[in-house]
Amino acid sequence: MVENVIIMGAAGRDFHNFNIYFKNNPRYHVVAFTATQIPDIDDRLYPLALAGELYPQGVPIYHEKELGPLIRKHKVDLVAFSYSDVPHTDVMHKASRVMAEGADFILIGATYTMLRSSKPVVAVCAVRTGCGKSQTTRKVCRIVKNRGRRVVAVRHPMPYGDLTQQVVQRFAHHADFDRHHCTIEEREEYEPLVDQGIIVYAGIDYQAILAEAEKEADVIVWDGGNNDTPFYHPDVHIVVFDPHRAGHECRYYPGETNMIMADIAVINKVDSAEADQIEMVRKNIVAHAPEADIVLAESAILVSSPEQIKGKRVLVVEDGPTLTHGEMTFGAGTIAAHRYGAAEIVEAAQFAVGSIRDTYTKYPQIRQVLPAMGYGPQQVNDLEETIRRAECDLVLCATPIDLPKLLQIDKPTLRVRYEYQDSPKGPQLEEVLTRRLDI
Repeated sequence: MVENVIIMGAAGRDFHNFNIYFKNNPRYHVVAFTATQIPDIDDRLYPLALAGELYPQGVPIYHEKELGPLIRKHKVDLVAFSYSDVPHTDVMHKASRVMAEGADFILIGATYTMLRSSKPVVAVCAVRTGCGKSQTTRKVCRIVKNRGRRVVAVRHPMPYGDLTQQVVQRFAHHADFDRHHCTIEEREEYEPLVDQGIIVYAGIDYQAILAEAEKEADVIVWDGGNNDTPFYHPDVHIVVFDPHRAGHECRYYPGETNMIMADIAVINKVDSAEADQIEMVRKNIVAHAPEADIVLAESAILVSSPEQIKGKRVLVVEDGPTLTHGEMTFGAGTIAAHRYGAAEIVEAAQFAVGSIRDTYTKYPQIRQVLPAMGYGPQQVNDLEETIRRAECDLVLCATPIDLPKLLQIDKPTLRVRYEYQDSPKGPQLEEVLTRRLDI
């Protein structure tokens, strides 16, 4: 019997699960993907060029709100949940909806879709979006590189454009971002690594990506997305925790899975979190991953001219995904504004237009700051117009990239950066990593 399948996703993990678990398995027939979380990723087609010989028409992608009718229309037997950073309760609410329609609901085990590499793999994952994976990845790459090893980073997918052009993407120079028509979201992840001389791969076909990365690497660093589990089997699994959201490590899918699998648990932001929050996270790690090494880290806030902030009315632009499905209400820009004496953080939401206004409707808790949403040209235009309308003296850009280089901003700007820094309390990441990786 052939089972009809729908894959619930958000343009990333869903495509990987299809490629590795379903694509060439005659037991299953994937009738559709559903999409959520990311704007404008539904109403597309997973193209026939990527779908394989069992899918000569490709696989259609619908909005998740159409899930029930799709189950009924296609007599679906199985729905595979395939995206990340979702509360456990929400996962089960979706499961209940699916089962009420008469289909089975599955979560594919993390190891079933992990590809094996011939090279050592260090995975950097997290328990929530916005914990500090990217800065930890950069630190890990520096450690490996300083040991005389060639290191290549492979980034969790963000295929929001023409899928046929995103099968295997290699980034070594800034020109590659334009060549691959990268969104702001993609640039935020790739550019800081490229700036430190690290080659980055991403795309859709992670088997093909692995084959290319292995040609250039002595060590591969998996740079995770959201709180998803790694696509490659890690020799060392680093998981980053955020004490500003203490307890979330036990309440979100699949972040809790990452915690349980952790070899090294990095409690980040200990320089700005309360002691009781840090202790709660530490206790949860000890309870669920007792063999993990615990490393304390600071997310160092770096501002070139902090005196410019004092007494100013500032518009704070923060990392988009951290605020949206990461559910943070502030980031490094907010911390910098308070630390360096801003007179006021103006409420960003009152100036929002278009898709940015829609973002505030969906995530009302973030009205004070502006999420740097840039999933497509229209959203970038809306972001520019929102900043143009803002009544402020200074724009604090606390995103991983130099945002004013990509946007037309008609106001004074100041960049706020944040980097991994070992806390003086406890073991250093390099010490623990090199012991476990034996480099």
